[in-house]
Amino acid sequence: EKVRFLHRHFYNRFEFVTFDSDVGRYEGFTFLGEKWAQFWNSDPKIMENQRTAVDWLCRHNY
Repeated sequence: EKVRFLHRHFYNRFEFVTFDSDVGRYEGFTFLGEKWAQFWNSDPKIMENQRTAVDWLCRHNY
């Protein structure tokens, strides 16, 4: 079965940046969220960790 990993960041009940394992990168929804997404997407270690999180975090809990 398909398993999906979402890493979402909220401030005052408003989502400003998220990582979706189906997309494979961070997406920002505000000015600050776009800056954070750009920074995190440019770091290979962070991206490797997030892209493999569906395997080491989600699948065994599903």
